[in-house]
Amino acid sequence: MVTESERALIRRRSVTVLRQNWREGIRSGDRLAFGYTRPSPRRYPWQWYWDSCFHAIVWRRFDRSRARCELSSLLAAQRSDGFIGHTIFWDRPLRGPRRYTYNVLSPHDPMTASIQPPLLAWAWRIAVGDPRAEPRIARHHEWLAAQRTLEDDGLLWIVAPDESGLDASNQFDAIWGREAHGLPGYLGLVRRNRRLSFDLRRVAAAGGPVCCEVLTNVLYNLSRLALGLPSLTPALVERTYDPSRGLFLPRSRPAPARTPATTIAALAPLALPDLPEEIGRRLVQEHLLDARRFWSPVPPPSVAMDDPSFSVTDRGLLGQRRYWRGPTWLNTAWLCWMGLVRLGYDEAAAQLAQRLAGAVAAAGLREYYDPRTGAGMGARDFGWSSLIVELTDPDLDAARTSFLPV
Repeated sequence: MVTESERALIRRRSVTVLRQNWREGIRSGDRLAFGYTRPSPRRYPWQWYWDSCFHAIVWRRFDRSRARCELSSLLAAQRSDGFIGHTIFWDRPLRGPRRYTYNVLSPHDPMTASIQPPLLAWAWRIAVGDPRAEPRIARHHEWLAAQRTLEDDGLLWIVAPDESGLDASNQFDAIWGREAHGLPGYLGLVRRNRRLSFDLRRVAAAGGPVCCEVLTNVLYNLSRLALGLPSLTPALVERTYDPSRGLFLPRSRPAPARTPATTIAALAPLALPDLPEEIGRRLVQEHLLDARRFWSPVPPPSVAMDDPSFSVTDRGLLGQRRYWRGPTWLNTAWLCWMGLVRLGYDEAAAQLAQRLAGAVAAAGLREYYDPRTGAGMGARDFGWSSLIVELTDPDLDAARTSFLPV
């Protein structure tokens, strides 16, 4: 079990990192006020969509006004048609090499032209209140439904790997090939998507690839449920669940030549409150709790350890960062923990919290962790790793309104 001293240390470190990473101001061009938590002070200076949602969820424990401000800043940056970009630059324009690798139409754009997993409504439900009372959130979902669906099932599709938030995840190697994130061909993917204005239907018509990615749709569905909209869980099961393997896998156009790698995205549906129980139990018993696959000393790794592509090396041949290829991340660990709690695997949920807490206590709030040793990796003072508080000191009220059956 997590000790009281570990719990107190984790809370202190979490609030310290959130406070030191906080930025606020007024954008000079349009006088819009903003306030957000930088994911990490040096490497990530701007506002990232899903990072802010996770930050707000933890901020509610320490300062509810900052939780609201964080999410309201995403809405302040919203275009009139409801679109909210992956990254918002506020008063720090895009400069340097990132002008060539970021999904912008112009280096002068105030935010990217690409999305990230749309969990704003769900985060608002946990950290602020009823998202149905904020019309801009409904407008955001109207844009997503109109612009990012390809079929009549309501599931979202992405036009680039990083729209999933999982960047260089091994699952995309089979879909984007040499154009996957962090590989030399990725610059060509960015240029092509710019030419097509990151328009899903234009990209699909030009031959893609485009992808119906599982984690993106899990978080989108949690937001839909928070808004009282019909659940996409049945469609997600029908379109992406492989009953022969007991796993969820991404779909793509064109279809990949080989089966995508088994990654943490395959287990993300555990967070869905209406996931059929038999599917959830297969995900837990056959995959999550298998010590050869995801139940590592510091679980769960972002790729199954028995997958040939698993690696804790986070650098490419040219020194570029390649994320989500093996190390453990706190946000996806939290999603798995939700499933363990919901399905009654209390001992496993406690073990997951304890193992992650030990890594955070030893290494601090790092971007990700070695799943075998617990060594901290990536950026330091990483904001959303404060989600460890949600595992070590669960908020049952939030749990009841977000991921546990009522």
